[in-house]
Amino acid sequence: MTRTCLAIVLAAGDSTRMKSSMSKVLHPVGGRPMIAHVMASIAASGVSDVALVLGRDAEKVERAASIEGLAVESVLQTERLGTGHAVLMAKDAISRGYDEILVAYGDVPLITAAPLKAAREALAGGADVAVIGFHTQNPTGYGRLLVENGELIAIREEKDATEAERAVTWCNSGLMAIDGKKALDLLSRIGNQNAKGEYYLTDLVEIARSLGGKAVAVDAPESELTGCNNRAELAVIERLWQERRRHELMVSGVTMIAPETVFLSHDTVIGQDAFIEPNVVFGPGVTVEGGAVVHAFSHLEGAHVAAGAIVGPFARLRPGANLAEGSKVGNFCEVKKAEIGKGAKVNHLTYIGDAVVGADTNIGAGTITCNYDGVNKHETKIGAGAFIGSNSSLVAPVTIGDGALIASGSVITEDVPADALAFGRARQEMKPGRAAVIRERNLAIKAAKKAGK
Repeated sequence: MTRTCLAIVLAAGDSTRMKSSMSKVLHPVGGRPMIAHVMASIAASGVSDVALVLGRDAEKVERAASIEGLAVESVLQTERLGTGHAVLMAKDAISRGYDEILVAYGDVPLITAAPLKAAREALAGGADVAVIGFHTQNPTGYGRLLVENGELIAIREEKDATEAERAVTWCNSGLMAIDGKKALDLLSRIGNQNAKGEYYLTDLVEIARSLGGKAVAVDAPESELTGCNNRAELAVIERLWQERRRHELMVSGVTMIAPETVFLSHDTVIGQDAFIEPNVVFGPGVTVEGGAVVHAFSHLEGAHVAAGAIVGPFARLRPGANLAEGSKVGNFCEVKKAEIGKGAKVNHLTYIGDAVVGADTNIGAGTITCNYDGVNKHETKIGAGAFIGSNSSLVAPVTIGDGALIASGSVITEDVPADALAFGRARQEMKPGRAAVIRERNLAIKAAKKAGK
């Protein structure tokens, strides 16, 4: 029989140490609010119901925590009286009688489903409390997990630990699972007889044991349990997340020459045999199909790169850029909301925006689609097999037919039929000797200005 579980996610902190205008759980990791990472892992662990304990920026946090597959119920915590008090904010939800209660934190975004599942399995195996811990070479500052004969007998804070206990390297992460049938009774027994007058969730271990119950600890990688309190720690979390995601992609068949210089978003999709050069940034909403090449120093966001397409170096693909199979957007080019057809080439120093470029068309260096009239955006349509000469300006709305030729340096303001040759530039004229006259005049003006000083 499937066991029911309620996850309680604590996200009510004031984020004082972040020194930020917004709640720390809204700060992004991999382009996604850290609270959303936590919620996704909870969903992946098989949990469907969540009680979200909110404080600062409650509505924004609630929106960021909305993940498909989770039924989220929000509760507001107006006082900060410790983790035990925070969990009891979800008392009404707990009282519905779930088999398991899982406690997680909105500022621990690297947690995966595996440790959460392990804690739940420990409850199914008969434990009343299952604490998620981690082994570390530097346990200073963490509560120690004291285990005897396979059972967790206490969580000892460092200031209260003996010398032998301080030598323990298995530390408390704060995440835990509680027997849902006993949770309210256990939580109600937490007292605040301590220096801070707060209710500590860690007391549940000794409370459960005092009632004849069993507590255990389950292990998780230290990196997954990294919490965030300030911007320096946020940078560490971003680095760890990027390393993990790069590794996943490379194992799946993606080549990265210098992976440490490639930055990904949470939804970046890169296919097998894609080739990524150094110093590439993937913003949200990017898909790169197998066999595509992204050269160095390119920036992609909201773009789709089909199989065999080539991007960069020094290219920028903005939202709506769609490169078909075998197409190319080369160095110092920018593409926005545009379809680049199969085999089409946009090689150098070019802006293509709000446009459709047909298959096998060649766009010369310095070409611009003039898509904005100061109020509205307009579309440029270029047919298949067309050739756009260098330094041409295509003033939208305009259509250029299949196989058309646009002379270099043209300003095109009217539609061009298929297979036509279009010129849109002034006739060249020459004035013999005029350059010398202008030069002498300018030198005279310069000398007069200097003498006047």
